[in-house]
Amino acid sequence: SDATRTRAKKLSEEIGSWHLDVNIDAVISALLSLFHTLTGKRPRYKVDGGSNIENLGLQNIQARIRMVLAFMLASLMPWVHNKAGFYLVLGSSNVDEALRGYLTKYDCSSADINPIGSVSKQDLRSFLRWAAVHLNYPSLEGIEAAPPTAELEPIRANYNQLDEVDMGMTYEELSMYGRLRKIFRCGPVSMFQNLCHKWYGRCNPSEVAEKVKHFFKYYSINRHKMTVLTPSYHAESYSPEDNRFDLRQFLYNARWPYQFRKIDELVKEMDDLQVACSSGSEKRDEHGITSGQGTGLGVIAAGSSNPSAGL
Repeated sequence: SDATRTRAKKLSEEIGSWHLDVNIDAVISALLSLFHTLTGKRPRYKVDGGSNIENLGLQNIQARIRMVLAFMLASLMPWVHNKAGFYLVLGSSNVDEALRGYLTKYDCSSADINPIGSVSKQDLRSFLRWAAVHLNYPSLEGIEAAPPTAELEPIRANYNQLDEVDMGMTYEELSMYGRLRKIFRCGPVSMFQNLCHKWYGRCNPSEVAEKVKHFFKYYSINRHKMTVLTPSYHAESYSPEDNRFDLRQFLYNARWPYQFRKIDELVKEMDDLQVACSSGSEKRDEHGITSGQGTGLGVIAAGSSNPSAGL
């Protein structure tokens, strides 16, 4: 969008970088023409009546072209400027995008090094607000305030692509999921228990269950992307990088049958307890905690011996 171009140009001026604004429409058109020659079909964006598969495929083309172009410029721009050597490509994906899998394999998440790859969106936004003032880069204030968007779909009067809508969860929620998963070693069940405690009064158990299931579904579907994640500057303990700091399997049963069934059982127990409390027969669980205290299921980590600790 024009707004994004303007913000990028302002930041480049403030930090003193050599800036290029490149239109890749011609490259995309060439690839789509080749695809049509091979298959006889032309994919359409969702806003133009296309399916989700078509929509995602068209977004991935743009994302991967950006990677190819970035590496081409890194290898040839020193030659253009009569300089020796070569440049390194910097990645721009963050922890939350990697954790959710909200990135294309071999797109702008693929680079030589990623300076922000181990930092969550929430923490990055806090840094941008600080840097805008203390490092005297005022354009960062506008960047931080802009709604997060991949800008890979056409902008229409009644539609503008937004990250949180695409993902089905907020970056605030993702930041919480990431800390629970990595730092506190939570799987689906213990994460559900933690969030029932932390989000008491904000979400009922059924809503928490749906959020946790939604996260783990996409986490497991996309975990394979972590195997090729660009090395990041290791700054936070919640980093999901598979190569060095978060060694886990990358093939999962995305249905999580045992864990999701256990969550459903816990939801039913909580609902039954709530009904009992509403009828005046308040019950305490084995830890002496009533439902009015967040259901008593705020475990701090998987296998914790202190289930009422919470976060």
